[in-house]
Amino acid sequence: QVQLVESGGGLVQAGGSLRLSCAASGRTFTSAAMGWFRQAPGKEREIVGALSRNGINTYYADSVKGRFTISRDNTKNTAYLQMNSLKPEDTAVYYCAATWRGPLSTIREEYDEWGQGTQVTVSS
Repeated sequence: QVQLVESGGGLVQAGGSLRLSCAASGRTFTSAAMGWFRQAPGKEREIVGALSRNGINTYYADSVKGRFTISRDNTKNTAYLQMNSLKPEDTAVYYCAATWRGPLSTIREEYDEWGQGTQVTVSS
């Protein structure tokens, strides 16, 4: 088992930035591929981006490409989501997730462990 705890959410104006953190404890963090997802009210949970175990390979949803950056620090067992140029449509609960099924995944059902989520609200 691994526990994932997100932090860093909050209220920000459009055009602003936030950095989310995902602290992992328990099962080996370095062997997990990480993903960030978000869920807005009334919508399905969607992938924002994913990061391979070694931190080299990434995937970003088209809606955030060029604005968001995923990274990880394996010495701190922490993954990050840097969000720049935020838009009101980025408003959602953001979740980090971990998978040990492969080097990188964009499929929600392939993730084994989830954090509790952190709210991000972008005002216009």
